[in-house]
Amino acid sequence: MAEDSVDPGIEEASDGIVELYPTRDDLGTRLDRYVADQLPDLSRSTVQGLIESGRVRVDGQQRKPKFRMTPGEVVSVEIPPPQIDEILPDAIPLAVVYEDADVIVVDKPAGMVVHPAPGHARGTLANALLAHAPGISVGGSLRPGIVHRLDKDTSGLIVAAKTDRGRMALVSQWERRSVEKTYLALVCGLIEDEEATIDAPVGRDPKNRQRMAVARSGRPAVTHFRVVERFADTTLLEVSIETGRTHQIRVHLAFIGHPIVGDRVYGRSRLADPHLERQFLHASALGFQLPNGEALRLKAPLPHDLQAVLEELRAGSASFAPSG
Repeated sequence: MAEDSVDPGIEEASDGIVELYPTRDDLGTRLDRYVADQLPDLSRSTVQGLIESGRVRVDGQQRKPKFRMTPGEVVSVEIPPPQIDEILPDAIPLAVVYEDADVIVVDKPAGMVVHPAPGHARGTLANALLAHAPGISVGGSLRPGIVHRLDKDTSGLIVAAKTDRGRMALVSQWERRSVEKTYLALVCGLIEDEEATIDAPVGRDPKNRQRMAVARSGRPAVTHFRVVERFADTTLLEVSIETGRTHQIRVHLAFIGHPIVGDRVYGRSRLADPHLERQFLHASALGFQLPNGEALRLKAPLPHDLQAVLEELRAGSASFAPSG
């Protein structure tokens, strides 16, 4: 998920449980309102339904919606996976980089959500894949086997399985961490080291449940980078990841004091004279083995918006300023 990830929002743990931690500001707040405020992707009625069905617990105890919060309590919320009975095909043009009978690799544009979800039932990459290849059949259903993700505003290469054979081959490589995943990222500030590794666990930020953070309770995450080009106050990096935690690259680079340019969640800087409306992060290369054992390595050039930023920086016509 960036990276192999999704947009900021609800992240389901392996057991589907999200933990929330009330603070002094939440003292006396009703349980249903508190959970709805902390998890805005869930409607108030959905939250009340989860509470009534016992999927919301306070310190392990089932409580009523009107239960009042106290700092120091732990609220656990069991979020069932979204029930999407059918993915409908959408005839959206795709930049197909590679395709055979088992797999397809697409250069995803920024702004496209990968999977249907509440609020994004149509117009996603999955919808577009079904229109492009109506014969897709994975797990006995007409669904593409998407084994990794990119954030909505991250562009670049993403692979999906068209058959069970393709999905099994991809999943096994992701589990072995043998897939090559390379990104280009423009970060704030000048990085002196030519290359480095960030090895720090990533998990949900306990202070802001809509963000990820480096946290001791998080899952292991390893990011490597090398400097490609330095500008006046920014650095272009080539980044590779061993793991695929939610927002991993964005979190790790912000953690070392060099957030990605244009990142509204983890960064505090912006282009002073930009054409950039998203984070400067692009999945530029992807390497894996096809089901027949053949090695495949693909590249995707920078899209026009990111290339324009680099040209401005090289010409000295762009700089950075604090965003507040």
